[in-house]
Amino acid sequence: MSEIETWRGLLSERSSDEVVTKALVRDVQLPYGAGTMALITLDNGFDHTKPNTFGPRGLFALNGALSEIAERTDLAAVGVTGKPFIFAVGADLKGAAALTTREEALAIGALGHHVFRRLGELPIPSFAFVNGAAMGGGLEVALHCAYRTISSGVPAVALPECFLGLVPGWGGTQLLPHLIGPANAIKLIIENPLSQNRMIKGKEAYELGVADAMFEPADFLEESLRWAARVVKGELAVERPSHDEDWDKTVADARFLVDMKLRGASPAPYRALDLIAQARTASRDEGFAAEDQALADLLMGDELRAGLYSFDLVQRRAKRPAGAPDRSLARKITKVGVVGAGLMASQMALLFARRLEVPVVLTDLDQARLDKGVGYVHAEVDKLLGKGRVSADQANRLKALVTGSLTKDAFADADFVIEAVFEDLAVKKQVFAEVEAVVSAECVLATNTSSLSLTEMGADLEHPERLVGFHFFNPVAVMPLLEIIRGAATDDATLATAFAVGKTLKKSSVLVKDAPAFVVNRLLTCFMGEVVAAVDEGTPLEVAEHALDGLGLPMTPFALLQLVGPAVGLHVAETLHEAFPDRFGVSENMAKLVATGKPGVYRPDFTLDPEAVALFSGGSASTAGPSTAEQVRDRVLAALAREIRIMLDEGVVAAPQDIDLCMILGAGWPFHLGGITPYLDRTGIAQPRFLVPGIASVPA
Repeated sequence: MSEIETWRGLLSERSSDEVVTKALVRDVQLPYGAGTMALITLDNGFDHTKPNTFGPRGLFALNGALSEIAERTDLAAVGVTGKPFIFAVGADLKGAAALTTREEALAIGALGHHVFRRLGELPIPSFAFVNGAAMGGGLEVALHCAYRTISSGVPAVALPECFLGLVPGWGGTQLLPHLIGPANAIKLIIENPLSQNRMIKGKEAYELGVADAMFEPADFLEESLRWAARVVKGELAVERPSHDEDWDKTVADARFLVDMKLRGASPAPYRALDLIAQARTASRDEGFAAEDQALADLLMGDELRAGLYSFDLVQRRAKRPAGAPDRSLARKITKVGVVGAGLMASQMALLFARRLEVPVVLTDLDQARLDKGVGYVHAEVDKLLGKGRVSADQANRLKALVTGSLTKDAFADADFVIEAVFEDLAVKKQVFAEVEAVVSAECVLATNTSSLSLTEMGADLEHPERLVGFHFFNPVAVMPLLEIIRGAATDDATLATAFAVGKTLKKSSVLVKDAPAFVVNRLLTCFMGEVVAAVDEGTPLEVAEHALDGLGLPMTPFALLQLVGPAVGLHVAETLHEAFPDRFGVSENMAKLVATGKPGVYRPDFTLDPEAVALFSGGSASTAGPSTAEQVRDRVLAALAREIRIMLDEGVVAAPQDIDLCMILGAGWPFHLGGITPYLDRTGIAQPRFLVPGIASVPA
């Protein structure tokens, strides 16, 4: 029996539900008399909302097309392109999750290699015409071709496998480093996936050397065929730079950075680095075999199932927020007001102007603050212009949209006004009283509060039904989560408008009940409170600081405190202590740190500040005594499990999945852990278990 038939037998049961991407072949006469090209179009029969993917049947279909092409003697070249807007986005993830044995996992890796490598090993030149999104295995198809063109309109080029707990397993780790150099390959294979799964666009892919030529979308295929014809005729020689960088040092430096970020918590990036290191000297057969082994190991591990659960949350649940009213109730927004001109307010003003493309007016107490806020927005626009992310015309238009005013009268014709002032209930109530006096009765009033009660904030308003929580995370442009809070009086039209605005801002919105500190800050304060309490009891700060390193969290507890500021952390802790005195404490030592004015326990060079550390020394707050790192870790996770259980019982969110989504997008809970509630289930910490629907496939 041939290898193909062996693989077909192994994988047939796993492909019954596959949406098959067909390989449609047609002959194209190349310009300039260059001969006939067999052009393969990848197409699963659906529009761009259901991208081309590769499962076993799709791979067999492509293999069959290549077999027919290989038998022909009349061809000058072969080309591969995609359906409108989509080249291909990689493996069928549902099918990957359904694999049950390592033998099946090895088979899918070997099958992909067998099929894709044929493109680069035909006796005629092969061309990939990347007309749309190319990710994962889709990009690897293109890498196997001898030449590549790309459309300048391609919105996404990526190898996101490490983001999901896998490695590029169909040639990516072996082919890409030789094409664009190991440093750039590491950027695409590891750094971008670990940076919130960053994608690059067609232009950047071309500049990196992923593609040999770039053309505009309007006549992309025609121009690509002309370019290919010149290559086939020998009129155009494609020259690629040699990569003389120190391969071993580049990999070692990347390994150090991955250690800093993950501290060994996730195996996939480390396996990818091993494969990239091997690519320097390995033959193609050796490199592809190593990818097969790595892929099989990871496909059978916990991390993939957990990563797929996280992926499903951010791709599906985030786009259909639970509890959001009918969007038809949303009001049109033609102007936005922002109360305050500090850093957070200025970031919000820029985001509103960029996404809503409506006038945005800032107000503050004096001209100097106002000028600083508007100046910040203009400076950020200039940075976008310098990076080529906006044109000169767009930059001028954005600057014109954002203005300042010393009086709130400028809000008279605004449809949406958000405050970003000091986190004090009395201050915010005064602000909204002043705003309500000048705006229309239908203008939405939004608060960016991180912990205060909306119901209390709107108690004295004439129209409390139009007050809504609109809680951004810092930095506003980067963090994808938006907690939308419904107060006791908030009506459906206001809430629908908030969700519509959030979607236009390209944020993932989660509906949250008006409860102290909402979701993310409540859980982070719980997390931080247990760590600080352990230190107050005499646990060395360095021990408590690194007790949870094994989870791969984006930063350690006291580094997080440094980011948000001790004063803010103390304020939220005090708010939660007032609401739940039996579960949230207030550290006297933290109060001492705030009183010193120090920014945290770290100095600017990221070494510990002995004076700040000394404030927590001695265990004066309790006689409990010091804990081990393991005890601190268990204490923190148990407290989080308890608090999540209470939040769900209180109806703070609709379901455990919303807790998971908030923590992934707002707190950086690692993707590879699969959400905090299934993680607490798997580790046995949550008793009774949360039993999140749809996560039963994650091994315990």
